[in-house]
Amino acid sequence: MKRTKVGAIDVGTTKVCTIMGDVDTEGGLRVLGVGIGPSQGLQKGLVVNVNEAKEAIRESIKKAERTAGYKMESAYIGVTGRHISSVNNHGVIAITRGDQLVRPADLRRVLQVARSVKVPSDHKVLHVIPRQYVVDGQEGVKNPVGMHGFRLDVEAHIITAAVTSVQNLTKCIRGLGIEIDDLVMEPLASAEACLSEEERMDGVMIADIGGGTTDIAVLKDDTICHTSVLPVAGHLVTRDISVGLGLSPELAEQMKKKYGNISLNQETSIDADRTLTEDGHAVSYRDLSEIIRIRVEELVRLIMMELPRTDFDKFIPAGLVLTGGSANLPGIAEVAQEIARVPVRVGEPVSLYGVADTLRDPAYATSVGLLLWKLRNQSVHTWVPQSGIRHTLSQVFRIFG
Repeated sequence: MKRTKVGAIDVGTTKVCTIMGDVDTEGGLRVLGVGIGPSQGLQKGLVVNVNEAKEAIRESIKKAERTAGYKMESAYIGVTGRHISSVNNHGVIAITRGDQLVRPADLRRVLQVARSVKVPSDHKVLHVIPRQYVVDGQEGVKNPVGMHGFRLDVEAHIITAAVTSVQNLTKCIRGLGIEIDDLVMEPLASAEACLSEEERMDGVMIADIGGGTTDIAVLKDDTICHTSVLPVAGHLVTRDISVGLGLSPELAEQMKKKYGNISLNQETSIDADRTLTEDGHAVSYRDLSEIIRIRVEELVRLIMMELPRTDFDKFIPAGLVLTGGSANLPGIAEVAQEIARVPVRVGEPVSLYGVADTLRDPAYATSVGLLLWKLRNQSVHTWVPQSGIRHTLSQVFRIFG
C-alpha cells in the first residue's frame, strides 16, 4: 500500500514541536518522528527575533529527522496570534445555465462573492470555510454539486491574518529549506485532534490554552462558526506567581508545573496549609493555588465571552473542551465547569499509531491536528507560493460533506 510522507511544525511561545509521518491511501496516519524543543524568539505566538526562532525550529526538526530516519522536505504550519480575526459572511449567485445544475465552478464563484468583505490593507484572507449552502431556499446543504437550482447561497466563515506576521514565521521555516504545504489556524488543527464527530455536530467550544495565547474555535453542525485568539494564557499565570510570591519567572514556572493544583477539594485538604520549599524559597501552598485559581477563573470567563450567543447550554450542549499545555493543570476542568456552567473536559490527541507516545498530551493537540488537517482536507490549500521568495495568503474553499 502506497504511503505519502507528511510533516507538521507547531511553533509556539513555549515550545516547538515537529512531527513527521506518513499516510496510506485509506487515510491512516503513522507517526515516524517527533522533535520537541524549547521555543525562542516568539511572544504571544508572534516572531520577535527571526534568528532565535529559526534556530529553535532547526533543533526541533533535527530531532524529528533523527527519529524518522529521513530529511523533512515540507510541512503544515500552525498560525496564531492576536492579529488573526474572523467574520461570518453571506454570498449568493444565480445559476443561469439551461440545465440549472450546480457545478464545482459555481461553488468557487459563490465563495468568491462571500469572500468580498472589507479586509485591512495589511491583512490577507487565510481561510474561507463554507458553513452551509442553500439551494433555492433549501437550507442545510453540505455539498450542492449535482443539485438543480436557480439560486445558490452560502454562509461562510472567513479568517484573515496580518501579512507581515505570517511572513516572519514563513521566513524562518523556508530559511531552513522546508517548503510550506499549508498554513492552518491553530484552533482548527486542535479541533481536528480532540473533538468527536458527535461534539462537532451538537455544538462545542474548544480552547487551546498555550503559553502565550488561547486559541478558540466554536463548532456546530460540523462547521466552524466562530474563531478567535486571546493574548492571555499560561505565561500570565506564571507572571502572577512571580509577582505575588516574589519568585523569579523561571522558579515560578517550575513551581506552577510541580505543585499547581486548583481542584475544589484542595481548599479543605490537610495539605492546603503546608509550606513549599524550592531552591531556597519557601511559599505557602494555599497562596500558590489561590493565585493560579484566580487567573484561571478570569481566563475561563474571557473564553466564554467569546461565544456569539449567551444561551450556552443550548448553543454548545457538548460543552467546553480545554486543551494545550496549560490544560494539564490539575483541577482546571472542575473549576472551568463551575464558572462556565456547561460540561467541561480536557481534550488530548487520540488514536495515534507509531512513535507517538509523547504526543498523547493536551500540549500537542495542535501539532497532531496539523497532520490530521491533511487527512480531512486532501484538496484544500491556503498557501500559494508565488514567484521568487515572495509568498501570499490565498483563500481556501473547504467543502464539508
